[in-house]
Amino acid sequence: MKSINTNSSFKEKKLRLINQPTVLFSFVVLCFFIIISRLLWLQVLKGNYYKELSDENRIRLVYTPPIRGRFIDRNGEVLVKNKLLYSISIQPLSINRERWPILRNKLSQYLGLSQQKMDLAFNEGLKKQSLRVILSRDISDEMILRFKEQEQQLQGAQIYREFVRSYPFGSLAAHSFGYTQFITDNEYNALSKEGYSINDRIGRTGLEAAYESHLRGQWGGELLEVDSLGIVQKSLGFRAPKSGKDLSLTIDLRLQQAAESALKDKSAGAIVALDPRTGAILAMASKPTFSPEFFTQSKTNKKEYDDLFLGNSLPFLSRALNAYDPGSTWKVVTGMAGMESGKFPPKTKLETAPCIKYGGHCFPEHNKKGFGRIGYADAFRVSSNTFFYQVGVGTGSRALYEAAIKLGFDQLTGIELKSEESKGLVGNEIWANSGRGWGKAGQTPWIPEDIASASIGQSVVQVTPLQLARAYAVFANGGFLITPHFVDREIDWTSTPYRKKVDIKPSTINTIRNGLRQVVRRGTGMQINYNLPNLPPVAGKTGTAEDSSGGLDHAWFACFAPYEESEIVVVAFAQNTPGGGSVHALPMARQMLEIWQLIRSSDSD
Repeated sequence: MKSINTNSSFKEKKLRLINQPTVLFSFVVLCFFIIISRLLWLQVLKGNYYKELSDENRIRLVYTPPIRGRFIDRNGEVLVKNKLLYSISIQPLSINRERWPILRNKLSQYLGLSQQKMDLAFNEGLKKQSLRVILSRDISDEMILRFKEQEQQLQGAQIYREFVRSYPFGSLAAHSFGYTQFITDNEYNALSKEGYSINDRIGRTGLEAAYESHLRGQWGGELLEVDSLGIVQKSLGFRAPKSGKDLSLTIDLRLQQAAESALKDKSAGAIVALDPRTGAILAMASKPTFSPEFFTQSKTNKKEYDDLFLGNSLPFLSRALNAYDPGSTWKVVTGMAGMESGKFPPKTKLETAPCIKYGGHCFPEHNKKGFGRIGYADAFRVSSNTFFYQVGVGTGSRALYEAAIKLGFDQLTGIELKSEESKGLVGNEIWANSGRGWGKAGQTPWIPEDIASASIGQSVVQVTPLQLARAYAVFANGGFLITPHFVDREIDWTSTPYRKKVDIKPSTINTIRNGLRQVVRRGTGMQINYNLPNLPPVAGKTGTAEDSSGGLDHAWFACFAPYEESEIVVVAFAQNTPGGGSVHALPMARQMLEIWQLIRSSDSD
């Protein structure tokens, strides 16, 4: 038995010795297979990927921002331009958490930056997955030099150069121009394919937003080869940035300055001046206003933001594009509805009264007496309420609404700032029966009091100063509804798509025009000629409107000149300024016409 076991053990050892080379060979083959497979994976299947990573470590792309296009007025004056600004930034996602305290301490030591604020910025950047965080904006030349001297020890931080907006005339036309701001991370993710950089500023409001693609330009940059320490070895190529295009506006700086000046003593209001022949905006001002420079400042605080965005005065709201009760300036619509319907033709005369009762309310004449039996010319001249109550109620809400639509109310005007423009309100039976925008359908019916109020531009009618200017342009230019605009864009603004013939009888236009002329000659608008002996003939209408939201009365004045061949329409609006349109709004328009006449005279010399 012992012999058998010995033989068996010997055979097993011999077999193991014979198989050792085979096992070793198999192991070596397996190792080579793994190595070759790994090489194939790295060099062939993932070669391009790792080449890109290698290039990223060896090659740096230094971006060069484009210069944004300027705003230029109709006479070549630069209204908005650019200035160069330097900032210190980091890319938090590319900085190791363990290395951050070292970089932070060096930035604090060399540049005097607050460690606490830098920690907050870094952590916030990580939380939001921000690609770039600005640590200090608009740094001094001295700080730039110190950074450059210590640059090798500040790996992870960068000097960022950008062009920001500069405003030679401060807050002039701020609502029209708008402002720019850094794009958000979400915007960058959506816009990066269109050439936007994480460092880009984008137009937020106004013309900056409306003409973003025209103004922004294209980024450039330089490819640099660096060594393992990040030291530049050579330039591999440079592509110059492409500047944005300048935006030539229809605004006249002199008229815009006159509009801003006319609003100085008002707590809130707006002025619009346009060319009734083409719709070109000559000036548009709103108060309260804001400074677009705010969005280029290196430091702001929460209170400043709250005052700007949440303040009671609503400085961001463009009063020129917001809707208010128009008061008696609306009577041109009521007169048009009466004449176009045939129920109250041009030669109509009506008996006015101290008040006329509709529903449960006696609607008064503003002089509490009445003006006797008068026609359209005198009704406009003295701004009779009871005359237009009778016309409006007798014509009906449908005819009043149709006339309003023809004149461009209850709709957007077509101006470039459509996202910021209110379409206003022209109340009617359908609107009332559907809930008036706040009630339930069928529970807020149209009542006699509504049509009486609508007849004189109260309560159920709200229009923007721009809409009113567009409507008065119809009577200034002989019956065409124009498209207001800030930029000509080589468009023929007198062509049919932009200047539409209004379906209105010549006799209606002439009657309303004559009535508006009588307002200025011997009516509520006589003061427009005060101290302006050389002013061409003007036609216009005053308006005093109760604020349907519960505030003090609004003051309005709408006019055009010269009367025969009009070149300008001006609408002046003083929000919650009781005392009457002739007292508050008319002097604002007069200031505009005074400057316009000076410009007109100098241009003709």
